[in-house]
Amino acid sequence: MTSSATPLAARSLPGPAPTVRLLALLAACGLLAACNTVENVASPDITNAPVLGFANMEPGSEEAFMLNVGRRTYFAPGSAEIDETARMTLDKQADWLTANRHWYAKIQGFSDDPGSPGDNGTLSTRRANAVMAYLVGKGVSPNRLWAKGYGTDRKVRDCPAEECKAQNRRVVTNLREERER
Repeated sequence: MTSSATPLAARSLPGPAPTVRLLALLAACGLLAACNTVENVASPDITNAPVLGFANMEPGSEEAFMLNVGRRTYFAPGSAEIDETARMTLDKQADWLTANRHWYAKIQGFSDDPGSPGDNGTLSTRRANAVMAYLVGKGVSPNRLWAKGYGTDRKVRDCPAEECKAQNRRVVTNLREERER
């Protein structure tokens, strides 16, 4: 029998003996299998199980607003125009605020656009005012809302990549129990 007809396990290959290699392979498979068992995964047994940390979430709570509605709307570079995606979020915010009249909302605008700090401050204020006007137009009382622009302060991320800058061109609707003075 030639070496090409010899079974692989019986061939003389460099390294550990075939039995040692086989045992090492079986041990590795056993370790991997142990890492991938259902018993080792802590997951709910139903799709709509409560999310940890939100299990006792009250309807109308700040947590319900953040989880079910969303606080952030995003803008194109240099723009304070509300696009279709932002309108979907703001429509949900307006509905939620209308149903939960005990909440006030501070509308905070931010920017990460080219230009001077003054230009960015103005743009962030325009964004916040645009969101506030949209919510008022959807029936939220203007007495429950106020807007403030922060320019490039309070960045989510600080890097030159467009993905970072896009996260900073935002308005955040923050709930308050009373109106700030």
